[in-house]
Amino acid sequence: MTDQHHLARRLGLGDAVFIGMGSMIGAGVFAVFGPAAAAAGWGLLAGLALAAIIAYCNASASAQLAAQYPSSGGTYVYGRERLGEWWGFAAGWSFVVGKTASCAAMALTFAAYAAPAGFEKPLAGLAVAALVLVNYFGVTRTAFATRMLVVASLLVLAIVVAVGLSAPVAPTSFAVVAGPSFTTGFSVGGVSSIGLYGILQSAGLLFFAFAGYARIATMGEEVRDPARTIPRAILLALGLVVAVYLVVGVVALRTLGADALAGSPVPLVDVAAASGFSWTSPVVRFGAAAASLGALLALIAGIGRTSLAMAREGDLPRALATVHPRYKVPHRAEVVLGLIVIVVVLLADVRGAIAFSSFGVLLYYFVANLAAFTQQRPDRRFPRWLQVLGMVGCLVLVATLPLTGVAAGAVVLFIGLAGRLVARRWRRP
Repeated sequence: MTDQHHLARRLGLGDAVFIGMGSMIGAGVFAVFGPAAAAAGWGLLAGLALAAIIAYCNASASAQLAAQYPSSGGTYVYGRERLGEWWGFAAGWSFVVGKTASCAAMALTFAAYAAPAGFEKPLAGLAVAALVLVNYFGVTRTAFATRMLVVASLLVLAIVVAVGLSAPVAPTSFAVVAGPSFTTGFSVGGVSSIGLYGILQSAGLLFFAFAGYARIATMGEEVRDPARTIPRAILLALGLVVAVYLVVGVVALRTLGADALAGSPVPLVDVAAASGFSWTSPVVRFGAAAASLGALLALIAGIGRTSLAMAREGDLPRALATVHPRYKVPHRAEVVLGLIVIVVVLLADVRGAIAFSSFGVLLYYFVANLAAFTQQRPDRRFPRWLQVLGMVGCLVLVATLPLTGVAAGAVVLFIGLAGRLVARRWRRP
């Protein structure tokens, strides 16, 4: 491969962990707890645990595969190598379209906290353009910017937890709800009929927040000593973020109650406001904006690398496979991505984007688990039953996502598969 198509290895373990954390913290804490609370009330904590278990299964599969195939593209590459071209394309297409929706969700979340009323969408579009520019000038700048944004976000979350614990406890009621075993549940904080289905749906939505743990696997050509660094970075980033989510989720439910959390567009601002410390609201808004920008920055980098890998194989236009000769980034892929995300930002809303993104990402990790299941003993780092659990978990969570998100995702997946079939027949002599 020529230098024009080759990326430079410039990232260490710390950079990789921060890129993974940056991909998760903005998504989960500031965008997902509201929809998850609407689905399950206090049951979202059970959903969080379930999402974390499935994410661990998927992380172990991604780590194991990344050690054997340390190149850009993530599961797109793993699927092609272990299962065949069509499996790889299905994974890559699901990732690109799902994470494009994630980019829009993060840009809109940033604007919800940072923009005056009525200016959210224009500011979200400007944020996308600015971060595409940051990525354009090199992956080390991406890693440094992500590190700064993650540190700022964690400091603000610490403030939220501290002032939230000083606020009065929201009233909470528990009452058994009669019904068939599948829907039997309880009423929590005013949210009624929360049962197994609601918990599973909250897990599917919360999984959106964890999806950044394997972002570094899509940047395998830019990590030093990838066989050692990538598995460690993935599992370390996931463990740290699960702990952060658990603490913040408990404090938010304790302070607001399930109903208020479900209905709030800026829940952590409301947690801070409940404490009575007026100075905390602008600080929390700043932290939310920083976290969302950190997630958006890492998402753009990850999608650009998967698009690069797909373009190299002809599954996307080959012009997108060009790497900048000086900055060593897939600059054409990232510019095209930025333009598409800006269009989505102008048309979409946060909650719809989350459901659509979860559909694509869960299918992506289903392929990752299936590919890891086929690895032989010399390349195995984790037992096969973890991959089986991951596959079953991904399919169960897809089935419980909001119907509109599943339907839209299925249509886009079909369009991608059909488009590849037509393109292959067109190119065939």
